[in-house]
Amino acid sequence: MTKSTFLTKQRGIWLLIIVLISSIIGFNVYLAFNTVKNLAAIQISLANTGNIILRLDDLHISLVAAESGQRGYLLTNDEVYLAPYKSALDKVQAQIEDIKVLESEVPKQQQRIEKITQLAQAKVIELQQHVDLVKNDKSAVSIMALKAASGASLYQQLRQLFSEINIEEKVYRAALLQSLARNRTEASVTFVISGITSGMLVIILLLISWRSNRKEQQYLELLEQQNEQLANKVEERTQELNLYAEELSRSNRELEDFAFVASHDLQEPLRKIQAFGDRLESSYSSALEERGLDYLKRMRNAANRMSTLISDLLEFSRVGTRGRDFTATDLNQVFAHVLDDLEIAINECHATIDIAPLPTIQADNSQFQQLMLNLLSNAIKFRQVDQTPHIVIKIQDYTASEAQLALSEHWYELTISDNGIGFSQDYAEKIFTPFQRLHGRSEYKGTGIGLAVCRRIVERHRGKISAISETGKGATFSIIIPADATPFGVIGE
Repeated sequence: MTKSTFLTKQRGIWLLIIVLISSIIGFNVYLAFNTVKNLAAIQISLANTGNIILRLDDLHISLVAAESGQRGYLLTNDEVYLAPYKSALDKVQAQIEDIKVLESEVPKQQQRIEKITQLAQAKVIELQQHVDLVKNDKSAVSIMALKAASGASLYQQLRQLFSEINIEEKVYRAALLQSLARNRTEASVTFVISGITSGMLVIILLLISWRSNRKEQQYLELLEQQNEQLANKVEERTQELNLYAEELSRSNRELEDFAFVASHDLQEPLRKIQAFGDRLESSYSSALEERGLDYLKRMRNAANRMSTLISDLLEFSRVGTRGRDFTATDLNQVFAHVLDDLEIAINECHATIDIAPLPTIQADNSQFQQLMLNLLSNAIKFRQVDQTPHIVIKIQDYTASEAQLALSEHWYELTISDNGIGFSQDYAEKIFTPFQRLHGRSEYKGTGIGLAVCRRIVERHRGKISAISETGKGATFSIIIPADATPFGVIGE
């Protein structure tokens, strides 16, 4: 079983476990929520029906107390009875207002409650009228009214309604209590079921975990075996790489020996050719025909080109082997030295060079000067005949989005733009290849190795160099370089 297959299977198992756990927990939560909701509803209903019974009983008692105080005052004409009468009457008024807002859950109870409030208000008016008659010395009329059936009829209706409401509410309360007991029993069963399912869930989880650990252990044992095999292969490969490194080191030494030969032994015959050529021209030029002088001139030019070519090739080979240590390099000073070296060429063509403020980076100062010297001299050399060269040098922070660049490092993008003759974008890669020229030697001097040296220098600084151009519209060279470079790191294309 491969690692990806194992991980996919494990994810499937745990996904199934999560779905199962979520379903069981959701079901238990649903049952608990419904149970609590039902119990709460029953408790609210019990509180409501108890409140109705209590409020109506309080109103009944207050009406009886008010009527008793009124009767005592009417029979004795003693104002001592008016104090309990007035107190009870005040309570009746407040209780009537409270009863108006009661809402019974029993059918037709609301109509009875509304009827009670109407009869209670009528009873209050009747009690007040009788008391007012006595206060106005109309005791005879009052006594006759007292004996009338209207007052007794009102009380009888009220008592009948009080009794009916009380009975209905008590019956409803008894039903609620039975429902409460039933729901409590159901809640107990629900919690027992939840406990059992939770216990089963825990057991299932333990079994799955045990099985998963067992599978994981088997996989780890298999992985250890594969790691051992991989370690053996790595060791074998390391030995091969060591042999290759030794071969590469020997090849580098041979390359250095060749560079030494190129710089000394190969240059020596060229120097003799140049020296004897000079003597021929100075001593025997008058004895030579025009064709002979032409041959002599061509021979000397070829020797000079060969000497320059060997020097450039030697310089190209030494970029990686003879570089200096990286130090803090102020790019402003680098360009100051380069402009000083190019002063004569700049003055001859009246070139203008705009340089933005530049930072300090870790670099090989000497190689960076060589890099900028090559690029600026090219910008001046490949200028348009009828236009003054204008070169712009800028730098900005660069976001490392490519796979070859380290995202954690601080990168800069240095651009050198000119208004020269430019070139076709199809040759944007070819120009960085050694000895590749886009123009003939008669038009522009050079061996075609300068930009190849530039690329090697930039790569030694773990950077990238590229060019964007269009024929007749100048060129822009872009150098992406880390602020804190380390030598000999070369990134791929």
